[in-house]
Amino acid sequence: MARIAGIDIPKNKRGEVSLTYIYGIGRSSARKILEKAGVSWDKKVQDWTDEDQNQIRTIINNDYKVEGAMRSEVQMNIKRLMDIGTYRGIRHRIGLPTRGQSTKNNARTRKGKKKTVANKKKAPKG
Repeated sequence: MARIAGIDIPKNKRGEVSLTYIYGIGRSSARKILEKAGVSWDKKVQDWTDEDQNQIRTIINNDYKVEGAMRSEVQMNIKRLMDIGTYRGIRHRIGLPTRGQSTKNNARTRKGKKKTVANKKKAPKG
C-alpha cells in the first residue's frame, strides 16, 4: 500500500480511484492531481515509481486541504451555522435533514430508529 496524507491507498486500483480514499479528494480533484504530477489516470498505484508518489504527495500537501484539516473545517462551518441560528443550523441541531428532504415517511438515517407512539383510545359511546 502507498501511504499519502496519512492514508494507505489501495495498490490494486487505478490512481484516479485510489486517491479518492483520502478525505477531501474526489474524482475530479484526483484527476487534476495526477495530471499535474504527470501520471496517467489509468496507471495502477502499484506501478507508480517512488518519484511519482513523492510528486503526488507534495501536490496534495501544498495545494489541497485534506483529512484532519478538512474535517475540522467542515465541523467549524456546521458549528457556525448552529451558533448564528440559521435554518440549516437548527436542522443540524435537532438532527433532521438539512437540504429540504421530506421527513414524513423517510429520513430514517438522520432521525434514527423509529419511536412508535401509541394511539389514543376512543371513549365508549353511551
